[in-house]
Amino acid sequence: MSLFDLPITEIHKRLSNKELTASDMVEESLKRIAEVEKDVQAFLLVDEEQARERAKAIDQDIAVSEDLGILAGLPMGVKDNIVTEGIRTTCASRILANYEPIYSATVYKRMLAGQAIMIGKTNMDEFAMGSSTEHSAFHPSYNPWNLDYVPGGSSGGSAAAVAAREVYFALGSDTGGSIRQPASFTGVVGLKPTYGLVSRFGLVAFASSLDQIGPITKNVEDAAYVLQTLAGYDELDSTSANVSIPDYITPLTGEIKGLRIAVPKEYMGEGVDPAVKEKMLEALKVFENLGAVWEEVSLPHTEYAVATYYILAPSEASSNLARYDGVRYGVRTDSAENLIEMYKKTRSEGFGSEVKRRIMLGTYALSSGYYDAYYRKAQKVRTLIKQDFEQIFAKYDLIFGPTVPTTAFRIGEKISDPLQMYVNDILTIPVNLAGLPAISIPAGLVNGLPVGLQLIGKHFDEVTILRAAYAFEQHTEHHKLRPMVKRG
Repeated sequence: MSLFDLPITEIHKRLSNKELTASDMVEESLKRIAEVEKDVQAFLLVDEEQARERAKAIDQDIAVSEDLGILAGLPMGVKDNIVTEGIRTTCASRILANYEPIYSATVYKRMLAGQAIMIGKTNMDEFAMGSSTEHSAFHPSYNPWNLDYVPGGSSGGSAAAVAAREVYFALGSDTGGSIRQPASFTGVVGLKPTYGLVSRFGLVAFASSLDQIGPITKNVEDAAYVLQTLAGYDELDSTSANVSIPDYITPLTGEIKGLRIAVPKEYMGEGVDPAVKEKMLEALKVFENLGAVWEEVSLPHTEYAVATYYILAPSEASSNLARYDGVRYGVRTDSAENLIEMYKKTRSEGFGSEVKRRIMLGTYALSSGYYDAYYRKAQKVRTLIKQDFEQIFAKYDLIFGPTVPTTAFRIGEKISDPLQMYVNDILTIPVNLAGLPAISIPAGLVNGLPVGLQLIGKHFDEVTILRAAYAFEQHTEHHKLRPMVKRG
């Protein structure tokens, strides 16, 4: 058994008792990376020197202090769109291939303050645009359960690294499902917090009204501990919510008797693989046995979520990515003869095809004469989707459904068909449009590939989704399954 299979409380206990060191944890991580990274390719950068130095510093702290953070000594991966001072941050794009930030994201600072250790920056779809990590400008990542399949995206590197036990946990970002979908595909836990709960300062923006940073872990308890460190107001982020942060750990008792669960018929109907639906029905039986009650409900505007998202997100992206012009950040073309040509060539050479597609979509939706027809109308539909959720949460505590309609797809299977790729996120996108929290947890295997169960909660009610997810986990064995990291 790997050290990374132990519960976070056991690691903490061994560190406190001097039975284990932070250096041991880092060496365990680097050893595993040496074993499997050539196949999984979860990382864009592994910083061994920095990780070893930091582990030594933490070991020295442990030797002289009893005040040990719960994340002390835990190796983590950080998605490469979260800026890290002095450490290359590329967003998996050629246009930022040489970019070394002069400051760090708030979440990264909080992880360091919690005494976690960054092993490296994880792979992703370029600027978080994609659902497979095939859109990375540098290389794809692979699903540890079967290397012929994608790990999901855009946080595919973070999810694959956790699933393969290369790191203890990882940070990802979720704009339309980019934490939950790869968590579902790789059999780990992915938590997308309420919009505003976790600081976005230092997260390279894709779609600012939708992006949210969250943890990817092996189990629910670890997710709660990481969230406890991540959450909290940040004056550097104008969208940060100044709310009190509850205790996410104590409510993890396994007790959910009387919990009211809504099961939208749109989440269990057409388009959902029958084998995935069967796993969901088995999961509902577990909740029933634990004393929860559930009823079928309707979220009638779900069918418009993908279209709405692909107007709003590219619109915001076209604005956010305008800053990459060869003047202020990253790479500049070396073949331009004047300023305008420099702009054009830098962006043409620096951005990949999926990013260019979304910039064009967004620019078109925001252009004069089309703004009302597309962008304004999409905002109105977004309001209807939010109202659907509000009506459900007036009566129920949670919404239940699969995270993704299918298991992971093969490498290359959907890369040439963007619409098929987009539809894959139909059950995760509504959560981002409404700014709600949601978690994906393992719910079993279909043909050797993981299936994810999604629990959606009310705004800032991460406690309830973590409590329910933990109870489910305590009465199943799905989260204990480990991939073999092989093909076929």
